[in-house]
Amino acid sequence: MQDLEHLDHDSLKGALEALLLVSTDAVPATELSKVLGIAPSEAAGALAELAAEYSDADRGFQLREVAGGWRLFTHPAYHDVVERYVLSWDTRRLSQAALETLAVIAYHQPVTREGVKAVRGVNSDGVIGSLKEKGLVREVGRERDRSRAMQYGTTQRFLETFGLRSLRDLPPLEDFAPDEESKRFIRERLSGSAISSTLEEASADIEEEQELLGDAFEDDDASPGVGDSEDSTAEESPAYGEGEADL
Repeated sequence: MQDLEHLDHDSLKGALEALLLVSTDAVPATELSKVLGIAPSEAAGALAELAAEYSDADRGFQLREVAGGWRLFTHPAYHDVVERYVLSWDTRRLSQAALETLAVIAYHQPVTREGVKAVRGVNSDGVIGSLKEKGLVREVGRERDRSRAMQYGTTQRFLETFGLRSLRDLPPLEDFAPDEESKRFIRERLSGSAISSTLEEASADIEEEQELLGDAFEDDDASPGVGDSEDSTAEESPAYGEGEADL
């Protein structure tokens, strides 16, 4: 093999292809240039040329710049056949619950567990934990209010997985709405007004339940009230279990 310091242009492209094939994450041009002993601008130029060549040749894969680096992806035109193949052996694909939770976090970050629950309508603690294990979600800080609740956001791996350069490349969520009413609902959700309203309603429900429970204890026959409270808790628990089962 030729000395890396004396590679001609075509051999440089071949070396870049070899490095990209063994890379599991997006690799910055500066890192590739260090390995090959060339200027970052030369590496970036060769990568851009490779990306154009793959596109012009209509290859089954693409070279794209995402998350501050370069990575090979399968061509979107072949996603259906790739999906059928991958689903035949992939046991770690995201469930519907995980996709919903990830979407809420991506579009509303930083967001707390309660914020995710307010949008989805079910407890998502187990799903969030699974997304953290997959490296798609991370803890980004805590609320500044008295609750000090943990806030969550997406990761670099999230950008790489979905082929995004940054969060600014996320398509407007309203584009997925089937009608104007749905678009308005989405805008309210993302503005936080609906989330605040939902949390206030939940708080009011808890206070009302506590008042009813107190009245039940004052009654001579208090046990039915306690039993009713236990039944209420039992009815809520499947929602949490359901979230975990969807993983």
